[in-house]
Amino acid sequence: MKYDIKTYNVIAQEGLDAFPEEKYTINQSDKPQALLIRSQDMHKTKFGTSVLAIARAGVGVNNIPLLEASANGTVVFNTPGSNANAVKELVVAMLILATRPVVASAAWAKKIAGADVSTQTEKGKNHFAGTELLGKTIGVIGLGAVGSRVARAAADLGMHVIGYDPYISVEHAWKLSNDIPRAEKLSELLQKSDYVTIHIPYTDENKDLINTEELNQMKENAVLLNYSRWGIVNEKAVVAALAQGKLRRYSTDFSSNEIINNEKIVITPHIGGTTLEAEVNGAKMAAQTLRKYLETGNIINSVNFPAVEMPFEAPLRLTLIHQNVPNMVGRITTILANDSLNIDNMINRSRGKIAYTMIDMSEISDEQLAKLRKELLNIPEVIRVRALKK
Repeated sequence: MKYDIKTYNVIAQEGLDAFPEEKYTINQSDKPQALLIRSQDMHKTKFGTSVLAIARAGVGVNNIPLLEASANGTVVFNTPGSNANAVKELVVAMLILATRPVVASAAWAKKIAGADVSTQTEKGKNHFAGTELLGKTIGVIGLGAVGSRVARAAADLGMHVIGYDPYISVEHAWKLSNDIPRAEKLSELLQKSDYVTIHIPYTDENKDLINTEELNQMKENAVLLNYSRWGIVNEKAVVAALAQGKLRRYSTDFSSNEIINNEKIVITPHIGGTTLEAEVNGAKMAAQTLRKYLETGNIINSVNFPAVEMPFEAPLRLTLIHQNVPNMVGRITTILANDSLNIDNMINRSRGKIAYTMIDMSEISDEQLAKLRKELLNIPEVIRVRALKK
């Protein structure tokens, strides 16, 4: 069969080219099997039961209704790390701009006119003295794909780095230098840092992670950067801390009415991952993830389903999305046994209230397969059944 991929926003052509024409069409059906999106608000965009998967060419998925997708049996993917270098480079730029008045000095120099331009420049430069990052301490909250890169870049600039991430993966922990100490508590990082930069996903648990109490623990005249997600920093508390002189500067990629037109706040319009390279990386990674799931049933980089991978070596593969309740595997395999069907290989994984089972078996007739799918879907807790042929 051919799968139709519906796209929203502008998706890099390199990503679309990853779908071979013999297996895929792009935006050719009213009932697509998958969606490839960037910033499209899926809370306001209805997607039907035909949609097996949604891939976000980027990291944040707050524009996707995850509970609705899970209930529909729709796997949601993101592309972690695809824009990590782009965000890192922007954070480094904002660190430098927080120490050196580059923009103001360039604007002043642009207005100089007359025969004594050189003399005026020399006299005026003292008004734009800055500080250096060398020897200063930066606290990096979140040591994942972006945070670990920022930590290494800051260390290369001669900064002392303190990391904090209670949920760091083994993969990212191995990539971090042993020279980068990690704080046991957030308060420890805040108390020691001249600069604090945030690189964690938004969750209900870390909403307003940086609030009045945390800001009061920071050094006088510290600089705070948020290039992670809106909602992690309480903006009212930041505005108050800036007014009181507790914070020297706040730089962020997320704007709101609370923080606009504040001389001590620098806002960029959500451009952290907006580079040509990052957009291509995200589109290609999203396309490859969709292909893997649609063609083999294997799940990687999902934000609402468990990671499940098994070599596809049998003629037929069944994939079942179901509620995570006791004895589901037993009920599924009993149906196969009653139909005298042998299982070649099987895997089952769960994530919260959702579970996913893949079963490899010998080829059966279309009539047998239709009967089997109907029997499996008659289990009340089963949400979706797919049959894939090698």
